[in-house]
Amino acid sequence: MNDNLVDIRNARLSFFTPAGEVKALNDVSLFVREGEVLGIVGESGSGKSVTAYSLMGLTAHPGRLIGGDLHFNGHHINIMTERELRKMRGNEVSIIFQDPMTSLNPVYTIGNQITEVILLHTDKTKKEAYERARELLQLVGINEPERRLKQYPHELSGGMRQRVMIAIALACEPKLLIADEPTTALDVTIQAQILELMMDLKKKLGMAIILITHDLGVVAGTCDRIAVMYAGKVVECGSTDEIFYSPSHEYTKGLLQSVPNIYEKERKKLVPIEGAPVDMLNPPAGCPFAPRCHSCMKICLKQMPGYTNLSDTHYSACWLLDKAKFEKEGEARNG
Repeated sequence: MNDNLVDIRNARLSFFTPAGEVKALNDVSLFVREGEVLGIVGESGSGKSVTAYSLMGLTAHPGRLIGGDLHFNGHHINIMTERELRKMRGNEVSIIFQDPMTSLNPVYTIGNQITEVILLHTDKTKKEAYERARELLQLVGINEPERRLKQYPHELSGGMRQRVMIAIALACEPKLLIADEPTTALDVTIQAQILELMMDLKKKLGMAIILITHDLGVVAGTCDRIAVMYAGKVVECGSTDEIFYSPSHEYTKGLLQSVPNIYEKERKKLVPIEGAPVDMLNPPAGCPFAPRCHSCMKICLKQMPGYTNLSDTHYSACWLLDKAKFEKEGEARNG
């Protein structure tokens, strides 16, 4: 066991439905160091959220972890009981869900919902918990915290509700915060404020963050490293600069080409990724991106590529990298 805060090794998770086995995670390996921000990007259904939920033991029925090892902060997630997982959640790891309106209980006040978490995980009295809730609302930049604590979720704006969710997640100062598309339902200005708030809190509290998103613009200015997922597999992982300036997987290149670049002098058409994500009930034998890849070779359809290390921090799973390596070696021999 190494010193990483999060260490996921060869995780395989499936949902056993009446239609068949949906292979949601297919040999996923990731790690997060203390105080680091890891971005996980990919299309809907690529396995981003499932990876995070499995780390918290929140995989819903009929999902089941069928292989691999998940370690967090000295805990072996695979063998923990539900009681042990409940103790860990909130205390050591917290999550911000996508839609705060469906995550907050509409019949309880904001104050009730924050103090419930504090009372559950600490030995504070009701009065102390209420005071802590007020401090948390101030910490996340909500004005008039005394008034807000007495209000219900529907009385707050979308940005305020998301800040309340962050306050609940930070109630016990966790070592890891998982943010599952925390800015999806917000306008651009509020998005920037929420991301800036999360980065400020990271510096103050020294926590690590896993930021799950399909928006490359969100991870560009916030993450230390980025993992690109497709069809339940990490197809490329590297530092933010490596992913943006030296992408090596065709899927990563496709994601980058479909985002407008405001710094380019010439106007260029956006290039969408053609086709649709693979059917996870019947995944292909080879590279899952092969049916949509313009550079697809015969071996791509038949066999899953292994990882190629491009640097100490950058690796990718693509047969084209092996092809380029063989051609380079051949030129060296002929030369």
